[in-house]
Amino acid sequence: MTIGDLRAETVTIVGHGEDAIEAYLAQPLDADPTGAVVVIHHMPGWDAGTKEITRNFAAHGYLALCPNLYSREAPGASPDDAAALVRAQGGVRDERLTGDIAGAAAHLRGLPTSNGKVGSIGYCSGGRQSFLAACTVDLDAAVDCYGAFVLGDLPEGLTLDIGPLGHLVPDLRCPLLGLFGSEDQYPSPEEMTSLDATLTSAGKVHEFHAFDGAGHAFFNVDRPSFRPEAAAEGWRLIFEFFGRHLST
Repeated sequence: MTIGDLRAETVTIVGHGEDAIEAYLAQPLDADPTGAVVVIHHMPGWDAGTKEITRNFAAHGYLALCPNLYSREAPGASPDDAAALVRAQGGVRDERLTGDIAGAAAHLRGLPTSNGKVGSIGYCSGGRQSFLAACTVDLDAAVDCYGAFVLGDLPEGLTLDIGPLGHLVPDLRCPLLGLFGSEDQYPSPEEMTSLDATLTSAGKVHEFHAFDGAGHAFFNVDRPSFRPEAAAEGWRLIFEFFGRHLST
């Protein structure tokens, strides 16, 4: 696929409870109608790496929007400070998350170059949240990149106000792509296999891929966990998946 020019900027969107929250919008300069992607940032926050992912989608021809899920608690704060504050408060509540993603999807569908189709993607905590959004928000496709605690319980000592999402499997509204590391523990290969089987039993359209030699956060270029070959293949699968489900 040809990499194109883009424009990126911070905008204000309407999130859960009609709250005005900030978001990072990237758009290809090509005026043809196109699909859109809501990028859900990981627990470290609305950071430079997540904004780079958002721009990458725009460079590949998609509208892309990353809402700042910590916008209410820490407006103007650094990603590290905002993430620390929100983590201390138990994380983002599932109800508010789905409201913010629904608002992001509505904003994208309202753009003049939208073809009306919207997907979601998230990494780590954002992977879990992308799965949650796929079960509760009107989306056309969703990608879960090593989202932990979709089925499993939180480990002792991790004080987040979230629970497993297995009960939502029957409500999955769109095709799901899952990308996992075979050496990850959150989620473990056993959790991935169990979720795969649960989705299959429920007749839900999905495809899962596990990468040998990769653990958690293998997409993250700024961490020792980065695995270039797994990440490159993961990106190929993502663009192929969204190409099938978000095109006109």
